[in-house]
Amino acid sequence: MRIVGGAWRGRALAGPGAAGGLRPTQDRVRESLFNVLAGGRFGDAVTGARVLDLFAGTGALALEALSRGAAEAVLVDDGRAAARLIAENIRACHAADRTRHLRRDARRPGPCPEAPFDLVFLDPPYGKSLGEAALAAAQAGGWIAPGALVVWEESAPVTPPAGLALRDTRRYGDTTLAFLEASA
Repeated sequence: MRIVGGAWRGRALAGPGAAGGLRPTQDRVRESLFNVLAGGRFGDAVTGARVLDLFAGTGALALEALSRGAAEAVLVDDGRAAARLIAENIRACHAADRTRHLRRDARRPGPCPEAPFDLVFLDPPYGKSLGEAALAAAQAGGWIAPGALVVWEESAPVTPPAGLALRDTRRYGDTTLAFLEASA
């Protein structure tokens, strides 16, 4: 695993190996995702963005966003293996000043203690309906800014919850990326 673009391009990231069933976003999918976010339909959704990474796993999505110009990132994951990998990858990227890891269940993040986020990554374990619960809790807790872009990674097409509109869907092998926009 590596950072595929931006200031930290090529930097190696610690991967899960056999740790805790984590399934990080493949490099080629991450590269395609950030190509979509960098232009076209969504303008430049990354530069200057405040990023929320739910079910952060290794932290690769948030760190990729920081490498490409995001202002800061909050990574939410309560797994022990994830905590170790997130810490290791933040150190590898020298990104401690722009990141924070919250060891919380992404389905129960509580109220947002600061301003809501412009760009949200949601990468729950596939096929377990955890994404729906996490998005509902993030919306209820004020984590998602009006007009924010939410990128939801799943194994199948998703149905956006109330308050989020589907703007695009992309398929890469067994991965579906749904691009959702929060109501203004």
